[in-house]
Amino acid sequence: MSLKGKTLFITGASRGIGLAIALRAARDGANIAIAAKTAEPHPKLPGTIYTAAQEIEAAGGRALPLVVDVREEASVAAAVKQCVDTFGGLDICVNNASAINLSPTEQIDMRRYDLIQAINTRGTFVTSRACLPHLKQAANPHILTLSPPLSLQPRWFAPHLAYSLSKYGMSLCMLGLAAEYRAAGIACNALWPRTTVATAAVEFALGGPAMMQRSRKPQIVADAAHVILNRSARECTGQFFIDDSVLYEAGVRDFEPYSVEPGGPLFADLFVDASMPAPPGVKLQYLYE
Repeated sequence: MSLKGKTLFITGASRGIGLAIALRAARDGANIAIAAKTAEPHPKLPGTIYTAAQEIEAAGGRALPLVVDVREEASVAAAVKQCVDTFGGLDICVNNASAINLSPTEQIDMRRYDLIQAINTRGTFVTSRACLPHLKQAANPHILTLSPPLSLQPRWFAPHLAYSLSKYGMSLCMLGLAAEYRAAGIACNALWPRTTVATAAVEFALGGPAMMQRSRKPQIVADAAHVILNRSARECTGQFFIDDSVLYEAGVRDFEPYSVEPGGPLFADLFVDASMPAPPGVKLQYLYE
């Protein structure tokens, strides 16, 4: 399996899971358009589009850092055009950019509500839509979105309705696009981590340092994405994947190297419960039991 010579347009690729996916593709010799907002160093968050570009090129890929606001149609369209002009085409769109706010209904102000809907659901739609004309020309085109399996269990809505609406909106985009573009041969799938992942979102918005220690590294999501993006687009679409299940199917049996602190139980991520069987030996503590 290799993404050598493939061109990926990845939103939110300056850090975290987006950067991990970019680096895994770069090891194959892929071209990466880093579509993110962070051009200047953030006081709390590591990485910019330029430091990400340096890491990607050091890993063996070609990088194109682009300042992009996924809420703005013109910004996304210009970035996609620049990506295609630079690399001669587009093979893969990864919708990774996302905002998190777990406030309950009466505590979230409408400005923040609008922000997470605009980045998560609208940003996924806008980015996918801008990439589609170019993906139609690709040999094995994929859209992969970092969003959860669809579930109507009230437990996933009651504590943080606004956030759940935005994340399920991303998943619904994949459900709809998979059916709409099946005949065109464009794979549209969602990928979600079984456990919390050691990213800024977990550290600052979900559980702090204690949860970080009981999380997995972003590389597990990147490795799962690599497996999916190498599959035949015509045979792999409309799916809601969980990272370690993808890797288990691909032959991985030891998941301990992915743990921040191997040996202990891990926190299951939001939107994951016991109805989604984990690979043998994976010990989980569910957030809502």
